[in-house]
Amino acid sequence: MATGRTHRPATRSRGIPEATVARLPLYLRALTALSERSVPTVSSEELAAAAGVNSAKLRKDFSYLGSYGTRGVGYDVEYLVYQISRELGLTQDWPVVIVGIGNLGAALANYGGFASRGFRVAALIDADPAMAGTPVAGMPVQHTDDLEKIISDNGVSIGVISTPAGAAQQVCERLVAAGVTSILNFAPTVLSVPEGVDVRKVDLSIELQILAFHEQRKAGEEAAADGAVAPAAAKQQRKGPDGDVPAVMPA
Repeated sequence: MATGRTHRPATRSRGIPEATVARLPLYLRALTALSERSVPTVSSEELAAAAGVNSAKLRKDFSYLGSYGTRGVGYDVEYLVYQISRELGLTQDWPVVIVGIGNLGAALANYGGFASRGFRVAALIDADPAMAGTPVAGMPVQHTDDLEKIISDNGVSIGVISTPAGAAQQVCERLVAAGVTSILNFAPTVLSVPEGVDVRKVDLSIELQILAFHEQRKAGEEAAADGAVAPAAAKQQRKGPDGDVPAVMPA
């Protein structure tokens, strides 16, 4: 099987927009679920709903792949699984190193979704000498002193950083210098990389903060709605000795 260092996905050269590339994994996840249920075909509307997008956007995205479906029949599920997997480079073997084997790094190492999508965890690396040789997810942790050799020996082009923020940039620079050209960053910091190196950032605290914003906004809207009802009720109930009292008294 080909390795990631010598075979790169063709999405950029084929002119597929980045927004479309970002949605391809959503389609693949939905299609894989259909395939596991032995569903042979799916309409654009059904697949769009499963992926959480609108059907017009889905049809536009698939047009970049050369897939237009069959009127009255829909899309062939197995063929789309293959086609999207090929475009994403998932028909190849992608060796990955995870640097920083704390709680998050260990959880990532134990995540079964990597292997099922063509990503082979080639090595687990940590700066703590006490961690060296410790088995995590069935693999011994290796020390960062050997990072460059590990990357070279395994033909690694994708690195995952799950270190504390203060160590992330230095780890990133060593990964890039060793030949890594794509980085998935879980450290709560922004990485500076040279041109030609792709970085995807995953910050769980930011996602929670965004959810907190939406929760606060919903609470504010509910409070405003309750406040709009209260004055109306008060207007009906307020009475003086001579009958109704206007809600706003003249000065």
